Amino acid sequence: MHGLLLIDKPAGLTSHDVVRQVRRICRTKKVGHAGTLDPLATGVLPVAVGEGTKILQFLLAEDKSYRATLQFGVTTDTLDAEGKILLQRPVPTDLLDRIESVCEHFRGDTEQVPPMYSALKKDGIPLYKLARKGQTVEREPRKIRIERLEIITTQLPELTIEVDCSKGTYIRTLAADIGEELTCGAHLTALRRLRCGNYSIDDCISLDELALQAENPVAMLSLDQALSIYPAVQVLDSARSKLTCGVPPESSQTRSERELQAGELVRLQLDRKLAAMARYAPLRDSEKRGDFELVRVFVGQ
Repeated sequence: MHGLLLIDKPAGLTSHDVVRQVRRICRTKKVGHAGTLDPLATGVLPVAVGEGTKILQFLLAEDKSYRATLQFGVTTDTLDAEGKILLQRPVPTDLLDRIESVCEHFRGDTEQVPPMYSALKKDGIPLYKLARKGQTVEREPRKIRIERLEIITTQLPELTIEVDCSKGTYIRTLAADIGEELTCGAHLTALRRLRCGNYSIDDCISLDELALQAENPVAMLSLDQALSIYPAVQVLDSARSKLTCGVPPESSQTRSERELQAGELVRLQLDRKLAAMARYAPLRDSEKRGDFELVRVFVGQ
């Protein structure tokens, strides 16, 4: 069994808990995930099975969409409902009048300081382990982009928003920062990932549904389907044997669905099945063979 599953992660489980359950259901040890979700969060979690684990490196740079519920007036150490309450403040009476202009501050290109309760590392130690010991270390701001920040519902002291954002954006931090802008603080009470790259929540299945389909999961994407965001390049028979031995084809030995740009990452296909991921590199001076730089070869694996 090889491919990519799109799991609708339930609340209360870590992403690694989901991996363990998929290992048990699919009866294989070779399982991995892309795009970690906190235990509080639900929604799209790509889980690779078998040879699918070899494509995870190509899934990690995707933009994401979330629906999040914030509670104003309460600040926690983890920035979400699972943490210890640090501070309680009154919610401003004019919050609804100000919230749209405050949200506007966070749209577009900005910087964000990662939370202490995160998997980022300091001197090889995950920050969350330091945080559990009561330690706080300086974290460098990271550049992020929020394409969309839309207010969905307001029922004070709670507010629900939807966010389209770049990889590496912490919605917990966004919630806390919005709360601080409003001078009352806030924390996250619910989070649902609606999209991860081109994978939508509508394409996901639950762990219970997967258990019923264990022998032949209908929701399993092939390696080629899972990477359909990348342009497809058909490799002709004249280059088949060389590609299977790790030798990239020349442009004349391929047919692409559109004109390729130098440096572009593409899918090299044999018989419309994924054979390799490669970068288009025409007329390379450093190597006198082929017009592609192979990144990962899948045939013969």
